Amino acid sequence: MLNSTLLDCVRRFADANADRFGVARTPIPGLFAMRATAPSKMQYAISKPLVALVLQGSKRVTMGSSTFDFGAGESLLIAADVPNVSQITRATAGKPYYSLVLDIDPAVTQSLVLEIGIAQAETGAPIHVDPTEAEVADAALRLMRLLDRPKSIPILQDQLIREMHYWLLTGPHGAGIRALGFADSHANRVARAVAVIRSGYSEAIPVERLAAVAGMSPSSFHQHFRAFTSLSPLQFQKQLRLIEARRMMISEGATISNAAYAVGYESVPQFTREYGRMFGVSPARDVRESSGKIQLAA
Repeated sequence: MLNSTLLDCVRRFADANADRFGVARTPIPGLFAMRATAPSKMQYAISKPLVALVLQGSKRVTMGSSTFDFGAGESLLIAADVPNVSQITRATAGKPYYSLVLDIDPAVTQSLVLEIGIAQAETGAPIHVDPTEAEVADAALRLMRLLDRPKSIPILQDQLIREMHYWLLTGPHGAGIRALGFADSHANRVARAVAVIRSGYSEAIPVERLAAVAGMSPSSFHQHFRAFTSLSPLQFQKQLRLIEARRMMISEGATISNAAYAVGYESVPQFTREYGRMFGVSPARDVRESSGKIQLAA
């Protein structure tokens, strides 16, 4: 009954507000709904920490050699900045895919960890799938209901987001986000370096600078960076560049050469080769096919 009520709220909001990519952003920072009326192509991203409550349909997420299939009544937790490939696997016009996504706030997590008194421990795999707990769904429902009363949002949103973080931290997903609750954990040290890469992905960033930001030796930094992201810092930056270039071409209509140069490539042929290796298709064909699917869905 609870999940059904939450689905009704998310459906109503997403149907009225989803953009052409199926994303419906709410006035509450970090909270948005997703909608799809057909199975999707594979989508490449480097996600920030988040939790996604699937309410209808199903999805598949792959990170490295690990694949996660999940559907209604389950939640996906991404606990670190990791490259992943996602695909909506079950959705129709009559029964669309719906999910509710909340960004994990490290500051809120750190505050709760201190209050609860959780012992410090490093997390394992950065992606987890578990059944959605009733307390999490209930907090999510009350967040969605704020949207019908806009004046209540600035007054009540913080305490409800904090409550949702509390239930996540103390439930099955807790082990996945616990390391984010400690400012000096390896997870947060790596996150600081990732933030530098994200903000300067088009520049050449010496690994020594990243290691210094993380407060580690270069060798220790390499080890922990790969453990949390599954990639080396150079591979991470390369994937981030290619994903951003793809977004620019598909979402903003940038030309192949403009996108290549904007993300830091000095050679369009090199960009085209590396794009093909990552996405399995040339930039021109990818843009042509993706634009066609957007037009059909509009």
